[in-house]
Amino acid sequence: MGLFLGLMSGTSLDGIDAALVETDGRDEPRPLNFHSVPYDAGFRERLRAVLGGQGKVEAVEQELTYRHADAVTALLAAAGVEAREVQAVGFHGQTILHAPEARRTWQIGDGAQLAELTGVPVICDFRSADVAAGGQGAPLAPLYHAARAGSLPRPLAVLNLGGVGNVTWIGAGEEELVAFDTGPGNALLDDWARRHAGRPCDFDGALAAAGRVDQATLQELLRHPYFDAPPPKSLDRDAFDPAPADVLSAEDGAATLAAFTVEAVQRALMHLPDPPLRWLVTGGGRHNPVLMQRLAARLETAVQPVEAVGWNGDALEAEAFAYLAARSLVGLPLSLPGTTGVPRPMTGGRLFNPASRST
Repeated sequence: MGLFLGLMSGTSLDGIDAALVETDGRDEPRPLNFHSVPYDAGFRERLRAVLGGQGKVEAVEQELTYRHADAVTALLAAAGVEAREVQAVGFHGQTILHAPEARRTWQIGDGAQLAELTGVPVICDFRSADVAAGGQGAPLAPLYHAARAGSLPRPLAVLNLGGVGNVTWIGAGEEELVAFDTGPGNALLDDWARRHAGRPCDFDGALAAAGRVDQATLQELLRHPYFDAPPPKSLDRDAFDPAPADVLSAEDGAATLAAFTVEAVQRALMHLPDPPLRWLVTGGGRHNPVLMQRLAARLETAVQPVEAVGWNGDALEAEAFAYLAARSLVGLPLSLPGTTGVPRPMTGGRLFNPASRST
């Protein structure tokens, strides 16, 4: 067992999550501390400008790396832990392009620089080996979800509603996992709120709650071929075009896009081996009461935030990359055929040691 630190900046472009976990990369990881740093509006727009790999990527990457270094320093200070006590940082970086069909995925963030800034070995570039081998490179959190699930009744689904939605189905057997992106998470709704209401997101689902779902628009959005495709499958943040909703009011558009996220999850059921006994929801979407209420209605079973089983839904993805860093360090798989479609269990990640320290 050792101390590992995970860093996650998600597709919602909302900020950095940092988590400290005691783990050996196998069973019973123990989350210890968590720290979150929201992005200011200016940096969020600079990030948005480089999505797709356009614009001033190098300058934004450097700024992103410095911000992550500050998050590491703040978390270690809050935890009372010195850098030398941490075996490695799992640095996901910011995804700006994800096109596994072209065997390409791009997460910005300079691992070597982060190692020098923090004095801690850094493992980054978690997705490339999987994608190069023909996998989707996503989602990568399922092994951590399974490690945390312990003795919870199964089959169980863990639904992450970040910018993109993804599900982990955990069966009764060891490593009996199915995982894939369900469709939009919060990204379309966040972008809609930004354009039509001047808000970074639909706080508490207020816009969606005030509107009505336009069924014609919803059905047009659901015609996307992604939903009928079997897993493994994954998405770029901007894979869906919300243009059909442009004729709607701010409130009706938000209601319709929220319904789009929910219907995408409902359609994921057809690709699961058995219906889950319960859905545990993590990511920012669990804070949106409209999404949570509609999910419960459409899935017709228990839908709860992960806090219902004692997990921290704000920290879970960052914790996952601490856990994956531990696995990477000893060559354990980060992905399986059932989680990303990779031909065989695959390890991954690149290790950068600071000049002041060797491992």
